[in-house]
Amino acid sequence: MPKPLPDPKSAGTVIVGMSGGVDSAVAALLLRDAGYAVQGLFMSNWEEDDDHYCTSATDYQDARRVCQSLGLPLHRVSFAAEYRERVFAHFLREYAAGRTPNPDVLCNREIKFGVCLDYMQRLGASWIATGHYARVHRDGASAQLQRAADTAKDQSYFLHSVSASALAKTLFPIGHLRKAQVRQLAHAAGLPVFDKPDSTGICFIGERPFQEFLSRYLHMPPGPIETADGRVIGEHRGLALYTLGQRSGLRVGGRAGAAAAPWYVADKDAARNALIVVQDQDHPLLLSDGFDVEQLHWIGPSGAADDALEGTVKTRYRQRDLECSAHKATDRYWRVTLSEPARAVTPGQYAVFYRGERCLGGGIIAQRFNSEFEPAVRAIAYNSLFSVEGS
Repeated sequence: MPKPLPDPKSAGTVIVGMSGGVDSAVAALLLRDAGYAVQGLFMSNWEEDDDHYCTSATDYQDARRVCQSLGLPLHRVSFAAEYRERVFAHFLREYAAGRTPNPDVLCNREIKFGVCLDYMQRLGASWIATGHYARVHRDGASAQLQRAADTAKDQSYFLHSVSASALAKTLFPIGHLRKAQVRQLAHAAGLPVFDKPDSTGICFIGERPFQEFLSRYLHMPPGPIETADGRVIGEHRGLALYTLGQRSGLRVGGRAGAAAAPWYVADKDAARNALIVVQDQDHPLLLSDGFDVEQLHWIGPSGAADDALEGTVKTRYRQRDLECSAHKATDRYWRVTLSEPARAVTPGQYAVFYRGERCLGGGIIAQRFNSEFEPAVRAIAYNSLFSVEGS
């Protein structure tokens, strides 16, 4: 286990967020075997009577079986109302504005390490624990978020907006392990979820068609699909259904006068409800050497010193680190400059900053730039896309 950790004899109660998966099961196993007073808590964040896509009911039964196997009490709570207000409403606003949000980041900040942490403390928890692949370094009362030992599973990207005060109360028992080791431990302990597949996606979407789900909440009128020079080559099904860099599902193949090459989403013109596509995956419209970030959150006061930083950034999960420099440009934005252009930097997604193993924090990508290529089509798209305040 990562050090330093509280002494089990004086730590008090540790409540583990039980998801019904193997990671949280092994987190509870390790804490129990280390001598901690452990309890489990299962939370559900999405409730619809006719929703057969969400796996919450099955996951609860798996969490219950794990806790029975480990001899641990299990609490159950619903934060569906808080999730709709603090996470889902933001999700819909961002899509309505033409951006591509990541609700998992807000869920961690607002729900798992927000209202759920408060609830666990009311239940008597001195510490909380989860099955996230990440690590916390403690120095006295301060806490720093660090990458997991298994870089392929590292989840610090999704945890970057959690407050330092919440991290100071949190244990990540599997942050020093690789996924294969976690499954081996679960198998050796006879945990019933040792071979359960990893969950993917967002509970409230599940395996359902994305268009079907969004159409229940957003009006998504079709509109033209245009090339960078303004030729209309098709019709899209609603701007919210597309993201920058997307290749599949465009239905514009085999166009007369066009090369026999795939098309990629390069921009959105929200004012005209137009989707801009190109055939070169490294087209300048898809590349950015800088971007602005808003709603910055730094983990601790030393996240970024003197309103500037040098380090690396991820503009999406599983992306390689990009060398960058960043500075505070206005009261609202930080301006990020990349050492080399990156593909498909997407407004609405999160830019997360690192210095070595430490995650410094991050914010929402507001707009992107390519200093070598700023044609009229990009200016039009940006002026329309980012004219919505507070989206």
